Amino acid sequence: MGALHRLDQGLRALAAWTRPVDDALAARYLSPELAALYRRMRRSERQHSLRVLRRLLDAGQTDPDLLAAALLHDVGKVRTRFWLPEKVLVVLVKALAPGAYRRWGSGPARGWRRPFAVSIQHPAWGADMVAAAGGSPLAVELVRRHADHLDGPPQTGADRLLLALQSVDDQS
Repeated sequence: MGALHRLDQGLRALAAWTRPVDDALAARYLSPELAALYRRMRRSERQHSLRVLRRLLDAGQTDPDLLAAALLHDVGKVRTRFWLPEKVLVVLVKALAPGAYRRWGSGPARGWRRPFAVSIQHPAWGADMVAAAGGSPLAVELVRRHADHLDGPPQTGADRLLLALQSVDDQS
C-alpha cells in the first residue's frame, strides 16, 4: 500500500469526528449482539468498516458472512487503545523493518510494543470477540484471516471471500 494512500487514511481518521457514521446501515447486516460489538469500535474504524461494506455491496457481494466480516474485521482493535500516531509508527516499521515489526508484535500488548501487538494480533482478538457474540463460523474465519496473505490462488469458497474482503479493505 502506497504512502499517499496511508496519508489519506490518516487524514480521514483525523477528520472522522466531522463525518456522520451510518450505524443503521451496519445494523441491517448484523445481529443485535454483533451490532453492539460493532458500536464499540472508534468512530474512524466504524467509518472504515462502512467503506469496506459499501465497496463489497457495489461489487455485487451479498454473502451475509462476508458483509458481517467487513463490518467487524477490525473490532479486535477495541481490546486496547491504538492511537493514530502509533498506527503511523507501525506502518513505517512494517515497511522499513518487517522482521522487527513481526518480532515486536508477537508478544503481549504492553509497553512500547503494544501498538505492534495490536496491529498483528487484532485479527485473532476480533475473531474471538465475534465468535463470543454469536458470529457464524465463516464470519469468524474471515475476521481471523483478514490480514493473512494466501500463498497462491484461492482454494475454497472462504478463500474467495477473503480475497474479496482484502481487496476492498486495502482500498478503504
